[in-house]
Amino acid sequence: MCRSIKVLRNQEPPVTPAEIDAAALQFVRKISGFQKPSKANQEAFERAVREISMSSGRLLQSIAENASARRPAVGVEGE
Repeated sequence: MCRSIKVLRNQEPPVTPAEIDAAALQFVRKISGFQKPSKANQEAFERAVREISMSSGRLLQSIAENASARRPAVGVEGE
């Protein structure tokens, strides 16, 4: 789907709110087809990013972890 969205769950160091926001933005861009929406669509676009970011943050906080934290691979971004 969105190759530039990395896995946010179970990361070491822990994922930041900015990383959650960036993933939400990429997701909304992908599903809307807008890199940057028009003024007429700006409010709906920003609202979708906020809602997805908040939902994603709640999801990450509520998921039970059974595995040890993942460390990002050196030199690999977006995976």
